Amino acid sequence: MVMENLPEDLQRDIRRHLFRFVKEIRIFSLMDVPILDAVCERLRQKTYIKGSKILSQGSLIEKMVFVVRGKLESIGEDGTRMPLSEGDACGEELMTWYLEHSSVSSDGRKVRLPGQRLVSNRTVKCLTNVEAFSLSAADLEEVTILFTRFLRSPQVQGALRYESPYWRSLAANRIQVAWRYRQKRLSRVNSSVTTKH
Repeated sequence: MVMENLPEDLQRDIRRHLFRFVKEIRIFSLMDVPILDAVCERLRQKTYIKGSKILSQGSLIEKMVFVVRGKLESIGEDGTRMPLSEGDACGEELMTWYLEHSSVSSDGRKVRLPGQRLVSNRTVKCLTNVEAFSLSAADLEEVTILFTRFLRSPQVQGALRYESPYWRSLAANRIQVAWRYRQKRLSRVNSSVTTKH
């Protein structure tokens, strides 16, 4: 409430100071000041207790969470476990999803296709008490609409996919499936060659 009575430029400077950790989060390290300001305006402070779940497999993803302090574990559909800690984020797939599930209206503005929601394919559980900031799905959608062109750039998309534990886990699973498929094909080829001889 005190912040709301201050001049806008002073509010922005205070937010930048309070949320300077946002620049340290790998996903946002490439982003320009305007998008960081837009994110900081919408962040909400959260505390999660040990054992609580931030995301649950099969439930809707309602927020993107930036970890400030504490340890978490991301558990994929196949049981793959990945540690998360300070500087990591979860729910980041929501940003990519909003960019992919929107269309352009007749006046050139981005609009989300109605009736579509993103369901989590992993569970993120707190191993300790966790201090974090969250960005609600509605706020994240608004940011992606405002900065669509920037967020769609290959550099940002590459950083998002390369640094994200979610995307790294997904990529690792796909590589494993492709490798197993290749091994089966090679063994079939080898067995057919030996039977002919």
